[in-house]
Amino acid sequence: MNASPASPQVVIIGAGPAGVRAAQTLVDAGLRPIVIDENRRAGGQIYRQPPPGFVRSKKELYGFEAAKAEALHSSFEQLRAKIDYRPDTLVWNCAPGQLDLLHAQRHAEQTYTHLILCTGALDRVMPFPGWTLPGVYTLGAAQVALKAQGCVLDGRVVVAGSGPLLYLLAYQYAKAGADVVAVLDTARFGDKLRALPALLRQPVTFAKGLYFIGWLRAKGIPLIDGVEQIAADGKQSIQSLRWTRGGKTTEIACDALATGFGLRSETQLAELAGCRFVFNELNQQWLPQRDDAGRSSVPGVYLAGDGSGIAGADAAELSGRAAALALLQDLGLPSSKAESRQLAQTLRSNLQFRQGLETAFPTAVHWARDCADDLVICRCEEITAGELRRSVQQEGTVEINRLKALTRVGMGRCQGRVCGAAAAEILAHATGVSVADAGRLRVQAPVKPIPVSAALAAEEQI
Repeated sequence: MNASPASPQVVIIGAGPAGVRAAQTLVDAGLRPIVIDENRRAGGQIYRQPPPGFVRSKKELYGFEAAKAEALHSSFEQLRAKIDYRPDTLVWNCAPGQLDLLHAQRHAEQTYTHLILCTGALDRVMPFPGWTLPGVYTLGAAQVALKAQGCVLDGRVVVAGSGPLLYLLAYQYAKAGADVVAVLDTARFGDKLRALPALLRQPVTFAKGLYFIGWLRAKGIPLIDGVEQIAADGKQSIQSLRWTRGGKTTEIACDALATGFGLRSETQLAELAGCRFVFNELNQQWLPQRDDAGRSSVPGVYLAGDGSGIAGADAAELSGRAAALALLQDLGLPSSKAESRQLAQTLRSNLQFRQGLETAFPTAVHWARDCADDLVICRCEEITAGELRRSVQQEGTVEINRLKALTRVGMGRCQGRVCGAAAAEILAHATGVSVADAGRLRVQAPVKPIPVSAALAAEEQI
């Protein structure tokens, strides 16, 4: 390692809310961290910035969150001269003390003594008939199109799935002039009522959600909850969407579908770094173990933001600062332990609101039981639910990595990032065990597709 303990080489991966606040905290303490971000501009997904010269205002782009977006973007611009900023750079491998990077299609290595992972989250995909048709997008992808390029999905748009992003995206799209013809929510009204006490712990956030719903209703956009058995139909692309509610099947014509069922943390780099994982019941996902300040099980590796558990942008900013303060304390540099304790307390209280969201928008627990054998689960390898079930029946498969080896599920371009959770749920149902007992897919580098030339360059440097 090139850096010595006296001159720590601190790397932050991700320039979203967590990464920006972590960098700001370290700079204030006199350090010059390296900030590596896959995006071209800082902000992450929630505060994603468009290309320079974009004509839409922050108010148009971010709505109620415009002031927060402006504050974060401004903070980062003030940091630019005080950090080593590497945008448009993919971290595709993480080993103790060293990262493999890809920038401009070329491989590079970066050493570190301390690492703060602010890797964010991605949409949780729940396969349904027709989900691989052209014209079907995740909620996150539809939002990227709006924020990064100022465009919306063309034609008649249906927004379907579950989670608070459902109504936010529908509002953003309708506000931008898109033809949103329906919002379909798999959660039920009773779920939201049960969640009310927890949601009221953050009354401003709760009020924003009510505003989005009220605004959509005022525009005459149908909001339908308790939806089941979603199915997209079409030949060359999606042409209609079917669903059932109360035993009745309904169909609506559409040209595009934005769908999602909550979020999942991006944890691949944490696993490659050697972090210990535990199954988190709230997130229904294996997550890297961390303490209240963001320390992982690996000394010198810290976790912040949605990459260590879904909690939202506000919590991500707090956790980024908390992780940076923990790093400073571990280096023996001046930092406020009182502030660290206050941040930990605030983040713990935020979990109660998060539990309310999970109650209001629960995961559809029966989809793995009810989906047909011919439903494609892994689109990269075209592996169906039936193939996964047959592996259980014929091979006695009870663990997700064994299932991967026998069926190739999760071996495609997504490396299981899209299909892994769905495959685990089908395996769990077919074997009669919990999702936790089904295990988790082991991560291998590269965590995302890279050119063969970059992989060969990395091999030559070993």
